Amino acid sequence: MADSWNHLVRTFHLELSMKLVVVGAWVGLVAIALGGPGTAAAQAGGGGAKIAYVNTQAILRATPGYTSAESTFTKELETYRGEVQKLQATLDSAASDFEQQSVLLSPTQRQAKRQDLAGQQKKLEQRTQELQQRAATRERELLDPIQSKVNSVIEGMRAAGNYAVIFDVSAPNSGIVTADKTLDLTQRVIAQLKSGT
Repeated sequence: MADSWNHLVRTFHLELSMKLVVVGAWVGLVAIALGGPGTAAAQAGGGGAKIAYVNTQAILRATPGYTSAESTFTKELETYRGEVQKLQATLDSAASDFEQQSVLLSPTQRQAKRQDLAGQQKKLEQRTQELQQRAATRERELLDPIQSKVNSVIEGMRAAGNYAVIFDVSAPNSGIVTADKTLDLTQRVIAQLKSGT
């Protein structure tokens, strides 16, 4: 259960990056389409399609409103986690009591207690799922405006700079191991986001 909550926290940090991901296979296809090695030199000389990259993790950390959204989400997630932990503690206590008293109970009473524990377990699982869905919805509410703003700025730079592709080097499985630093648009994106233009 703790793993699923930790997953939500990690997801919050990666959500924007994952939505901006260009699948790793595209890296190879674009490299082939752009003529393989020497693409940076071709870009400088005006031949071939232009490519660039950004680090969306760095962009996120610097985007106005992201820190506040992250803090809000973390606080809300802690509230949900606290509720689930209290429910789990109640269930654990009831199960422990049952184990201690089971020898003193009649078979009918034991069966009734087992059914009661199963019902509590089911309620816990349902409530956990509800809270996880609520957290996921809240995450989208907090991230979508930021994501839209970041996407808009990156797309604007792509169009203005006539780039064929802009990769996200921070995305999982981006396939990019190293790249020419002159192709990095991260700081330009951050500057534009901060300036609000």
